[in-house]
Amino acid sequence: MILVDRPIWHAHGRRWSHLVSDTSVVELHTFAAELGLPGRAFHRDHYDLPEHRWEDAVDAGAVPVTARELVRRLRAAGLRRPRRGRR
Repeated sequence: MILVDRPIWHAHGRRWSHLVSDTSVVELHTFAAELGLPGRAFHRDHYDLPEHRWEDAVDAGAVPVTARELVRRLRAAGLRRPRRGRR
């Protein structure tokens, strides 16, 4: 299932959300490609999604969840990839 949190993360003068799959990275890449997200938006285990694209993702089938729930589900699926140097 594709999950998306609310666009609450500030960077580069705008707000962002995260797009993940709790099923597989292949599912995530396929969904992102269908939305037209560039490969550079992918970071280890998620895509950064600008606020103006949030509704597009939901309309395409992404399920809105809290940021906490998104990380919980990603970890439970074994798909969380922390930054190097973090435990």
